[in-house]
Amino acid sequence: MPSEMLLKIFSYLDAVSLLAVGCVNKHFFELANDNGIWLKLYSSSLHPKWTIWKMKSKQTETLSLGCVALHDKKPGYWKKEYISKQTSAFKTRVMRLVKFLDPYTGLPCKNKEAMKPRRFSLIAEYHLANLTENSVVVGADELVQLFSLSPGLLVGIWKEKNAMAFVMANLHYNQLLERSILGSATVQYAPPPNKPLLDDIDSEYGLHDYSLHLDLHGRNCMYLCGSFKYLFCKKRDIENGYLRLRVVNLKDNRKHLPIIGTLGICWETDVFKGNVKDCFVMDLTLLDETGRPFWCFSAPVHMELSTKSSGLYDYMGHIYTADYADSEGKVCVEFVWLEETKEYIIVSLVLYVSTKKVNSWYGTNY
Repeated sequence: MPSEMLLKIFSYLDAVSLLAVGCVNKHFFELANDNGIWLKLYSSSLHPKWTIWKMKSKQTETLSLGCVALHDKKPGYWKKEYISKQTSAFKTRVMRLVKFLDPYTGLPCKNKEAMKPRRFSLIAEYHLANLTENSVVVGADELVQLFSLSPGLLVGIWKEKNAMAFVMANLHYNQLLERSILGSATVQYAPPPNKPLLDDIDSEYGLHDYSLHLDLHGRNCMYLCGSFKYLFCKKRDIENGYLRLRVVNLKDNRKHLPIIGTLGICWETDVFKGNVKDCFVMDLTLLDETGRPFWCFSAPVHMELSTKSSGLYDYMGHIYTADYADSEGKVCVEFVWLEETKEYIIVSLVLYVSTKKVNSWYGTNY
């Protein structure tokens, strides 16, 4: 059958069926990944919608993020905002976050029958007990204080009333489609394990040819969008269980990166809005030598004023640091603030990738 006819047939399939068809053979895989089909799917009226629901126990409160569809804010960035009303009891505030959306119109359901979940795919769960003690402080302004829960949940708390103001979820786009439609309401989608391809010839297999794509942004503005290739690590640079990938070198000012605009995360509720300075959302995608996503995350990050001086002849300003860490690695960024031009410059960017992750991925033993 000609490819044009197959594409026409595939255009009538939903997302789950397209993923299944792509597993038949290589030809079907290429056709099922046609951009035109997916653009038509996303632009159709039947969008799966994000929602948040609450699970309750005697010991803790759990906030669950799931969806029956995708909401595309812009290419490579997926986000949905959830606003709660001010109430006196914390448990009641969590209940306020529950919003069931009609899968056809995307509007809040009004009758009890329509409020029943149609099909949910669990994306993440967040335990809200002792929120301020068990989360990372991202920043604050006059009205709210921001707390970050892994993976990628940003919670705003009113300062005066200690009440929840808003919740923002930052989801990395890697395998987001599979996580959105192939999980259940209680179990997250688990990707198939990576099968390492052994290489007995390359003595530094798994240490080189990494590619990085990095976005730094606020809620509705982009501060940095950069791609970096040919990242590597020598065996002598493996230390304390991490491979060091130096992206921006402090001593090489030719590769220093200017930041567009003033760093901060904008927020808005029905009544108030503001901007928490010296923080941003970091979207990181690290690819291996074959171009497969190796380490991905999207998370809020806060900046801190460093006690050390710059020591750089080209820049006479304060140094700020921003760090992120999870089970797969760490990111360390150093900024210099230039008072003359009112801008930040990234003078150092280093990735530390877990050797446990590398050995599992490549079948090595570093």
